[in-house]
Amino acid sequence: MLRSTEINPRQPVGLQELAALAAVAHSSLGPDKRYKFIQDDTSGESALVCSCFRIFENLELSSAVAQLVHETVQAQQKVYNTGSGCLLFLAGAWSRAALECVHRGISVSRIISGMSDGFDICVDVLRKCSISTDGLGAVKPDSCTTTSHGLGLQVSKEPITEDSRASLHLRGTTSVGHKTLNPSGHRKIKLSRHFCQPDSKNVSTAPQPHQVFNIAHIAEGLSHGCVRAMNLVVEAVKLHQDVSCSTFDVTKVVTCVVPGLPEERACVLPGCIVLLSDEQASVAHHLKDQPLKVALINGDLSHTFRHLGFSRPAGVQHVIEQLALGSDEEEVWMVKVVALLLNLEVNLILVSGLASEKVIQHCCRRRVLVVDKVKASILKAFADATAGVPVTYATQLTKHCVGTGVKVEIRRDLGGGSERKSSTAVNISTGGNSGLFTVILTSCVRGKLQALEDQFWACAYRLHHALKDRAVLPGAGATEMLCVHHLRQRAVTAYSTQESTAGGAADLDRGVVLHLMADGLIDYISTVMVNTGRVSKVRARTVVSQQLQEHDGHVDIAAKLSQLVLEGENEDSDLKSNGMDVYDNVSVKQEAWRKALDLLFLVLQTDAEVITGVDQATGAQENLMML
Repeated sequence: MLRSTEINPRQPVGLQELAALAAVAHSSLGPDKRYKFIQDDTSGESALVCSCFRIFENLELSSAVAQLVHETVQAQQKVYNTGSGCLLFLAGAWSRAALECVHRGISVSRIISGMSDGFDICVDVLRKCSISTDGLGAVKPDSCTTTSHGLGLQVSKEPITEDSRASLHLRGTTSVGHKTLNPSGHRKIKLSRHFCQPDSKNVSTAPQPHQVFNIAHIAEGLSHGCVRAMNLVVEAVKLHQDVSCSTFDVTKVVTCVVPGLPEERACVLPGCIVLLSDEQASVAHHLKDQPLKVALINGDLSHTFRHLGFSRPAGVQHVIEQLALGSDEEEVWMVKVVALLLNLEVNLILVSGLASEKVIQHCCRRRVLVVDKVKASILKAFADATAGVPVTYATQLTKHCVGTGVKVEIRRDLGGGSERKSSTAVNISTGGNSGLFTVILTSCVRGKLQALEDQFWACAYRLHHALKDRAVLPGAGATEMLCVHHLRQRAVTAYSTQESTAGGAADLDRGVVLHLMADGLIDYISTVMVNTGRVSKVRARTVVSQQLQEHDGHVDIAAKLSQLVLEGENEDSDLKSNGMDVYDNVSVKQEAWRKALDLLFLVLQTDAEVITGVDQATGAQENLMML
């Protein structure tokens, strides 16, 4: 995938590859997401994507750096379900900064030390400019009402004023000083491909007593252009909990994609709704409106499934087992399992993994409904609601493991075009005490369903993390602008220090690194502005530079820049009159930046420890270069 990028063999190759790979993240930033078609030259199949996570998932990654980038993006997506675009963009921007440092003769150790200090400065800025969610439209319980239109979850009789909002932003004006306020001390470089477990302490603000969150206002600011998806999230919050509750449990939400219907038909319904084949639907028709007994399988429902601790190495064959009749073994196992299910009077089996087609067919003949690919959190919710006990193997089932009180309901209102004739929507519920809700996502374009589902989960997790952190950050590039200001301040301090001390070279290098890190953040801000479709790249960088000069040392950069990003060059923009605030997540942004630097440091150190610039064609010694 790097064929179109010219790689200079006399410079760190890994950093150049990382910068080239990060270019795919440009279109996934900002409120206006751009769709991309990815086509397989071999099979001719194509995929429609609009996030860098899905782009990498559909690409054939051949280089080691590409694999490393993919694993890092996967780790971010697995934990946070959002922020991978920011991660990848900054990894590329700071890779270009590191390349410039190498070009200027700055050593790798000083690059890593300077960027680590820069990260600590940025983390301190995040801590200081974070806004407690209690201050975002929080009202007394007797002054809020519930509405049923738009994003209106709560309406305050005492809305937050511009003066009070400005006072919330003033926390970001405190100068960082000469020492970082990061309690974790100097950052350690993790030479690992897996970054799933963040150990940094994120900002958390305790809620004030006798106040409730204005979730509608927070959700609107976190929508990031996905208004329809965030509407569904807010609808799920309404059904999920009381208005006064300040959390959102995303583990109790499941999505169901229905092709063939217009996107306006998307909705949120209580229960767990799944799509079944005609054979499974006939069993569901027989079982509908009956109290059912349920078996919960935490794994695959097949005779070859083994727990992860007992999985055999792939590609290893045992001759003795090959001589045995595998079909006979499967048949014996199937007869045993079906007899056990009938003996326990099980009507429904929920499987977190995959169920073999033979098992599904055998169970359907006995009027036992099998539903596979159930999320682990949903399986746990059914276990709590039905008093069932999940088991790894079907042969482990006993009467104490079987849950009760489950019902299935045929949802005929989800039928649509001709594409829906081969499947039926069924709602599996436990009488309302499970707290499960299904978000129905619809589209007439089948290839768009995956992107719509990703957008919903991104919005859901943004709101979840905001309520969990009890704090948000000024969005639309405002937080990055504050970081640029403080990084440049530190760079100026380093420049002035090197003139008056003996160790001036180290301070000069540190100032260069911090200044280049700030340039990477400016590139991020201008790209977000360009992706609104209203500003050119040159105009965006000009606006950012003007704001840094005019508002040097003042946090009203945040409010001003947010307005510029939303309005662009059109002074008559409708968004201007709406005065919509834009917010980012504290923990998501901090972890994305940390992963971007970890990825950069790993590639940078690897480049520094190997020989680069070997000309395989000539083998000329003058082309060798040691970093």
